[in-house]
Amino acid sequence: MRIHANDGLDAGALKRLRDAGFTVTTDNVPQEGLATHLNAEGVHVLLVRSATKVRKDLIDTCPGLRLIGRGGVGLDNIDVAHAKAKGIPVINTPAASSISVAELVMAHLTGLLRGLHQANRLMPANGRSQFKELKKRFEKGNEVRGRTLGIIGFGRIGQWTARYALGAGMRVVYCDNHCDLAQLDLEIAGNKLQVPVQRLSLVDLLAQADAISLHVPAQPDGRPVLGAAELAHVKEGVVLVNTARGGSIDEDALLDALNSGRVKGAALDVFVGEPEPRADLLAHNAISLSPHVGAATREAQGRVGDELADLIIAWREKESVASGATRGAGA
Repeated sequence: MRIHANDGLDAGALKRLRDAGFTVTTDNVPQEGLATHLNAEGVHVLLVRSATKVRKDLIDTCPGLRLIGRGGVGLDNIDVAHAKAKGIPVINTPAASSISVAELVMAHLTGLLRGLHQANRLMPANGRSQFKELKKRFEKGNEVRGRTLGIIGFGRIGQWTARYALGAGMRVVYCDNHCDLAQLDLEIAGNKLQVPVQRLSLVDLLAQADAISLHVPAQPDGRPVLGAAELAHVKEGVVLVNTARGGSIDEDALLDALNSGRVKGAALDVFVGEPEPRADLLAHNAISLSPHVGAATREAQGRVGDELADLIIAWREKESVASGATRGAGA
C-alpha cells in the first residue's frame, strides 16, 4: 500500500509507517501535476497539510485513492463531503498542534504590547544612529498580566491559549457557540488547578477584552467573524491576534480600524491571499507578522506524524478485517 505525503512527514512517523509495511514518498509535487503523479505511482493514501488542496477534481481523477489525511486541524483545503460520498474517509489531527499555536499567540501578543514587532524592524537600520530616540519610543509598553484576553472559539487551541494566558496572570473570557466551560484545568510546576473562565456573548467579549485571539474560521456563509460591524464595538486600543484562517478577519476593516487607532495593533499568522498576502498588510507598522507557522514546530509535527501513523495503521487493520469478512461471506 502506497502513501504520498505531499507536504512532508515527520521522520519518526515515516519510519513507523515504513516499518509497518507501507511504501511512503514525501517529495512535494506541484498542485497542477499532483493527479498525474498519484495515478502513475498508484497512491492509495494522500497526506497533506495546508499547502496542498484536495478538491473534487483531484478526487475524481484519482480512482485509486482510498484515504485522505490532513496533518493539522482545519479541513477547508479538502472537499470532505465529496470524498466521503465516494467512500473515501478523511482523517485529521486536531489535538497535535494546539500547544504550538497557543505559544505563538502568546509570543505575538507579548510582542505587540511591547512594540517588539516595530523595534525589530527599526533597530537594524536605525539602532546605531537613533538608539536613544528608539529607547524613548518603546519604553512605554504594556504588560500582559492583569489584562483581559477574549478568546473567540474555545476548542482545543482556544483552551490551550487560555491556559498560557492564565499562567501569565491574565483574565480570560471566551465566546463559543458549543462550549460552556466554567473552569479550566491548569497544571503549573506539577500542581493541578482549576481556574475559572467566563463565557460571554460576542458583543460583551468585544466590549471587555484588552486583547482578542481568534480560533475559528470564517462563518459558514463566508462572512468574517470580525468585520467592520464587530470591529466598531471593540474596546478602544485593543490588540488582535489571528492564527485561525485569513477569512476570520475582514482585512479591509482591520486596516481601517488600525489606521483610525481603534485597534492598537494586530498579529497575523494567516492571510486571505496565501501564499501571496496583500502588500499593504505586510507593510503596515502596526501589524506583527508570521508566515502561517502556528502549528509548525518540531514538537507539533512529531505529534502530528504520530497521530497520522496511528490513524493510518488502525484504518488498514479495519480495512483488512472488512476485506476478510467479505471474502468469508463470498465463500
